Amino acid sequence: MPDYLDLPRPLAFAHRGGSSHHPENSFRAFEHAVSLGYSYLETDVHATADGVLIAFHDRTLDRVTDRGGEICRLPYREVRAARIAGTEPIPLLEDLLGAWPQARFNIDAKDDPAVGPLIEVLRRTAAWDRVCVTSFSSRRLRLVRKALPRPVCMATSPAQVASLRLGVPLPALARRLRRTSVRCAQIPVNLAVPAFLRRARAAGLQVHVWTINDRAVMTDLLDRGVDGIMTDETELLRDLLAARGQWHAAPA
Repeated sequence: MPDYLDLPRPLAFAHRGGSSHHPENSFRAFEHAVSLGYSYLETDVHATADGVLIAFHDRTLDRVTDRGGEICRLPYREVRAARIAGTEPIPLLEDLLGAWPQARFNIDAKDDPAVGPLIEVLRRTAAWDRVCVTSFSSRRLRLVRKALPRPVCMATSPAQVASLRLGVPLPALARRLRRTSVRCAQIPVNLAVPAFLRRARAAGLQVHVWTINDRAVMTDLLDRGVDGIMTDETELLRDLLAARGQWHAAPA
């Protein structure tokens, strides 16, 4: 079976599918990223009141769709009628996994009700080796880990990022990370300083930085040797990596 992180670095992640080109987390955005040659697609998940798992960032529909309401309180029949930017249906995570069986998905679990449905989707699709699970909630990541029937790649929790920053002894930290299937640190650009990169690598982690939409910042991070960049500007990152001889398109 493939290792989620085994493709040539630096890894290029299409953040929310690449929302500079098509509405965020829409099927069209992911389709465009795949057409560019992206192997890694980043998305978010929420569950509806009846347990249907959707690829969507916010807890409510209000900001990016033509409807309103808190997703976890709405049945899927209502959420299904919403349109991102007034035009695009909200995709199911399961449909995205099925549409591109070779693609790898970085999945941010945005709310506790999504945990159980996420496990069920992974079980139905057998996508264990194609996903990395992340969250801004350390507790939610523990819930995911406890519910998983087998390990999947996971990103650092906020507490683990703090441990790397604060100088927790590396041997003990590295053992804990391995035990919990944590394989990468996914961080904002202000944390991607040389000291953090050194400690993360010493702990056995790749470092991925989000969300970078400026060519000069991308160039600086690549020069520092980061392992991956998440971007909304999927064409910009692809072209920059190609110019540097570092673009590795997904197999057709």
